[in-house]
Amino acid sequence: MHLGTALLLVGAVLAASIVVAVVAARTGLPVLVAFLGLGMLLGSDGPGGIDFDNAVLARRVGTIGLGLILYEGGLQTSWRRLREVAVPAALLSTVGVTVTMLITGVGARWLFDLTWLEAMLLGAVVASTDAAAVFATLRFTHIRRRLARTLEAESGGNDPMAIALTLGLIAWIEHPHSYGLGNLVLLVVRQIGLGLVVGVALGAAATYVFARIPRAVGTFAPVASLAAAALAFGTADVIGGSGFLAVYLVGLAVGSTPSRYRRQLVAFHEGVAFVAQVVLFVVLGLLVFPRELPGVALSGLAIAFVLAFLARPVAVWASTAFSDYTERERLLLGWAGLRGAVPIVLATFALSSDVPHKNTIFNAVFFVVLVSAVAQGTTLEPLARRLRLVSPAPPVPEAPLEVPPTSDLDLVDFIVAPDHAVSGSAVRELGLPRDALIAVVNRDGRAIPPRGSTVVEAGDRLFVLVPHRSRADLEDVFSRWRRRV
Repeated sequence: MHLGTALLLVGAVLAASIVVAVVAARTGLPVLVAFLGLGMLLGSDGPGGIDFDNAVLARRVGTIGLGLILYEGGLQTSWRRLREVAVPAALLSTVGVTVTMLITGVGARWLFDLTWLEAMLLGAVVASTDAAAVFATLRFTHIRRRLARTLEAESGGNDPMAIALTLGLIAWIEHPHSYGLGNLVLLVVRQIGLGLVVGVALGAAATYVFARIPRAVGTFAPVASLAAAALAFGTADVIGGSGFLAVYLVGLAVGSTPSRYRRQLVAFHEGVAFVAQVVLFVVLGLLVFPRELPGVALSGLAIAFVLAFLARPVAVWASTAFSDYTERERLLLGWAGLRGAVPIVLATFALSSDVPHKNTIFNAVFFVVLVSAVAQGTTLEPLARRLRLVSPAPPVPEAPLEVPPTSDLDLVDFIVAPDHAVSGSAVRELGLPRDALIAVVNRDGRAIPPRGSTVVEAGDRLFVLVPHRSRADLEDVFSRWRRRV
């Protein structure tokens, strides 16, 4: 294809994706479903007529895209927010994924003409929740902080487990006489263990570097961020570990690092992750041939409902059996098992392999993603309201002022929750570092210039100006403010 033609095609697809996203937002259609439809319209069975069936290329593109999405997910989070839910999230990411795979695999064996290993492979492909779908949904909902953080941590941590199980099962199917359960377990342990080691080591290095990037090269911070993501994924992958786990942990480390460039990095990677989602879902749409779907439609819808109404709830109950989550919270966590980009990428793993019924597995994933986006994504917050698990916190407004990257000052915001110790205190009692000050208090959409006697209320968003050198001291103050009363 001529270079100009290729660029014209890429530009047209990206422009169409923006139009589709706007239409989806105005009509209430899930964006993921809209992108799927766009891909199908562009495919060989649609008016676009693009003949694309290169599963190997789709797998490579999907791997890169998923790595970028996971990195952005880690960057949007901070370790401080996840510490209180680390244990249940880890159990959901391991025990939960395994239970989901087993139950879904049994259902797939009964619904499709698959062997036991192929059925378990389908279960592994759809076993993990999706970081892109979860983060996109949580940005527009007000689910209680603890539950939202559990879902965030789980969505970033369970992908490596599902990927390792998928790779192991593919190898087992392709080499049934030389591969077995022991090899599968060893692969999972190696992938998770090495990915964890690389992620922690390079995350510590990234924390050191991003806290000390000089202002002279501040405009290159996104380049440094992309370099950190590529080094994390590549290092882990080369030594046989999970690049996906490593890249998520490094993103988490960078996102947890006090830095004047954090807002710049978040904005940059949000755009990159959006492009990655567009590519992944359009590629899935291109690889789906609508003429093949009627033959697996009923079984595909059935396996989607098995996953949503049986496998996921049982996995949540098994993973949180010894935690203090209430029954209502477990019910919401069970319904929040959103599927999206990850099953798509793993489906391309199967599609590019020598698995006998790989097309059946791929088409089944299409229905799983479709049902999850439509049924779960659009009803998550209404269910949370019905279960009285919605936080009263208002939507987060835009910052009323900006600090240029060349400034020695950082602008840091803090949202006051009803159970925070700082709620009800006067500004003069907040214990800020000596060289920090509250510039603006945003209350009910109004900007209030604070005085020493101004009382902080639940729902306030405090904007604090602090020199970069005192950012760590301010984070310590924030930790005291967050203590529950």
